[in-house]
Amino acid sequence: MSDIETITNLFFKKILKELNKGNNLEIRGFGTFRKKINKSKFVRNPKTNEKIFKENTYKVHFKIGKILHNKINQVSIINE
Repeated sequence: MSDIETITNLFFKKILKELNKGNNLEIRGFGTFRKKINKSKFVRNPKTNEKIFKENTYKVHFKIGKILHNKINQVSIINE
């Protein structure tokens, strides 16, 4: 495994560890990770039109930080 893969895997493991504890994770200048809940609901199978009950699930929400946002936009302006 390369160094970049090791660092990336460690990064995501730390994020998941904090989110599973119920904490939000903020990395200054980069962004904020938080866990959001998808409420339980009835969904429809489009093939069979069958109604299925879907339990609560979680998803990760990421809000980009101002510094990262500005750097990304500066790069795209330079490349245009």
